[in-house]
Amino acid sequence: MISESTIERVLNAALESGGEFSEIFIEDKKNTNITSVGGKIEDSISGRDYGLGIRIIDKDQSIYTYTNDLREENLITLAKEAGSILKNRNAKLKQKLALENLKNINPIKIYPSDIVLKDKVDLIRTAHQAAKDVDDAISQVKVFYLDEEQKVTIANSEGLFKTDERIRTRFMVSSVASKEGEMQTGYFGPGRSQGFEMFEDIDVRDIGKRASQIAVNMMGADYAPSGEMPVILNNQFGGVLFHEACGHSLEAEFISRKTSEFTGKLGKPIASDIVTAIDDGTIPNAWGTSTIDDEGTPTQKNLLIENGILKSYLVDNFNGKKMGLESTGSGRRQSYKFAPTSRMNNTYIAPGDSTFDEMIANTEYGLYAKELGGGQVDITTGDFNFAVTEAYLVENGKIIKPVKGATLIGKGARVLERIDMIGDGLDLGEGICGASSGQIPVCLGQPPLRVSKLTVGGRD
Repeated sequence: MISESTIERVLNAALESGGEFSEIFIEDKKNTNITSVGGKIEDSISGRDYGLGIRIIDKDQSIYTYTNDLREENLITLAKEAGSILKNRNAKLKQKLALENLKNINPIKIYPSDIVLKDKVDLIRTAHQAAKDVDDAISQVKVFYLDEEQKVTIANSEGLFKTDERIRTRFMVSSVASKEGEMQTGYFGPGRSQGFEMFEDIDVRDIGKRASQIAVNMMGADYAPSGEMPVILNNQFGGVLFHEACGHSLEAEFISRKTSEFTGKLGKPIASDIVTAIDDGTIPNAWGTSTIDDEGTPTQKNLLIENGILKSYLVDNFNGKKMGLESTGSGRRQSYKFAPTSRMNNTYIAPGDSTFDEMIANTEYGLYAKELGGGQVDITTGDFNFAVTEAYLVENGKIIKPVKGATLIGKGARVLERIDMIGDGLDLGEGICGASSGQIPVCLGQPPLRVSKLTVGGRD
């Protein structure tokens, strides 16, 4: 790794040419990715990514550059060139760096790099067979395994100097059911900030079965009705609706630009009074957890909405300075090739007092959205649409039949206001979130909840 003295010289070199704040992010990451199609290994890639990013800030302007040439002379030249683009302030390091030792909040028992490739492949084959055995209609199964071991060092001109280790493991299955010309897809992909011991708690056969069962359940289903109706969202990955339609709009990157529908609404009601929403980067071993964020700020549990009142935004250092707010430990990035910005960690709606059975029983006609897929969101307006990969029609207080082709259409703020029942079964799901600072691992979740009125796109 780069020496402390070199880091200090590079930070100072950045400030000699321009800017009032400089920061270095060093990354050393090892990863393994294995893909199986039809029971055969199609790709098996192991690699290492090692590099450094330099960010320089001057008031409300910033510049970011990165390299994998870590010779000191190259880093100093790069820092001076980047700093020269900003106004010359001739600043210096405020205090000498002193490495801070941190206790990792994600305990690791078995490092993935200590496991031989054969053991990882055996898990893939087990999951494949379990997925195939669900039903004769399963025509194709894809299995994905990934792990990564990331070590980062973060230092800045204010004297911050920290290191962190992030270990993540994930296992995903995608199944296709085919019958009489119809094809349906099911997917399930849990992951954790954990080592290979994840598989002591997670049975890959269950992952394969769940993915295939979703595909089979949708085979032969009628098309979903269209129009406004109550929609019951399942727990776990049902939280993608809040994550995408509301969570991004609470990120300081958009609030500071005044391009979010929630700009200027701190302390004001923005949701039903039964809604409490949280982003927590400290849940041990959760997929989106880390000890510190990618600016070196300790992660924390952030209360975003309490009983319908907006309490906090998700704030990184750069946007926080523009807004006069402290960082909430939400500065994140994919790798050293990206500048950090405000992002979610593990975001969820807190449990309520209702039960799932009560939601169904109190719905005369509506949709039960059990699994959500991808979608699109306009951060400025909050308008969204999401595909529903597994859905059921509800009539007279009972789940009647599966329906396919449903899409949820609406506006984030309006959905928050129309949540009228929240269940007691909180669960989290894992995903990859893409934004300006790259693709990052996040958890999203909720208990089952009901939106009293939401537009469903389908076929009558």
